[in-house]
Amino acid sequence: MYLASKIIPMQSILDIVENFGPLEKLAWVFFCLTLFWIVESVAPLFRMRYNRLRHLGINMVFFSFMMVINLIFGFFFVMAYPLVETYHFGLLNWIALPWWVEIIIAIMAFDFISQYLAHYLLHKVKWMWKLHLVHHADTKVDATTGTRQHPGEFVLRETLALITLVLFGIPIGVYLFYRLITIFFTYWTHANIGLPRWLDNVLSYVFVTPLMHKFHHHFERPWTDSNYGNVLSIWDRLFGTFSTGNPQKIKYGVDTVDNSRDEDLGYQLGFPFNKDIKTDY
Repeated sequence: MYLASKIIPMQSILDIVENFGPLEKLAWVFFCLTLFWIVESVAPLFRMRYNRLRHLGINMVFFSFMMVINLIFGFFFVMAYPLVETYHFGLLNWIALPWWVEIIIAIMAFDFISQYLAHYLLHKVKWMWKLHLVHHADTKVDATTGTRQHPGEFVLRETLALITLVLFGIPIGVYLFYRLITIFFTYWTHANIGLPRWLDNVLSYVFVTPLMHKFHHHFERPWTDSNYGNVLSIWDRLFGTFSTGNPQKIKYGVDTVDNSRDEDLGYQLGFPFNKDIKTDY
């Protein structure tokens, strides 16, 4: 692959990331989570009264499910890339581009397909929305909410990421590098951080920001069905799903579930099978 042969300093970074073991990856997760958990304590967007430790504990249960799934998919990713290399499969193996262009294409492909598109489908397909409800049912959105996903949703996202890697012929190191970026942005965008409005607005022209994502966590549409991006905000602006407004009107939760049971694990995990939850998707 052109990318793999031309990068000099960047290849060194990718080699380091590719050799990260489970402990290094876990350390990055907890570094990002701890960083934004502390920052939101100092400069909160909203003053919320709740038991932060209990909230953390509940959301870390969902995180434990994600870790198990991540280990399983790690095996599939490791098995898939040698096949891509051997048979020179994928878009980036069929055309020769400057290494930096290939990295940009790879990151944008992951961000669009496995994040923006996946998120859009999670809102528009009925059975997928019932998986995603777990994430939106958190009524105290903070940094730990980034870990709150139904196991079925995480499987869907990882499947699309694997498909993207194969279709584009993306090196495993680039995929892992993007994963580190998404971990940072997941906790950054969910954190209860109050940036100066002008700064948040400027950053949101390219990146997803904390305030931008808070509108997405509003309890009803149209805000709920907007701002689907994970790292780059350009997809929302390009496809007309970007929205903003008065943050004081934001109310967390979902209008079709019992928001008082947002820390009831059995109730939350049972959303996909709960026929009492109505949706018009």
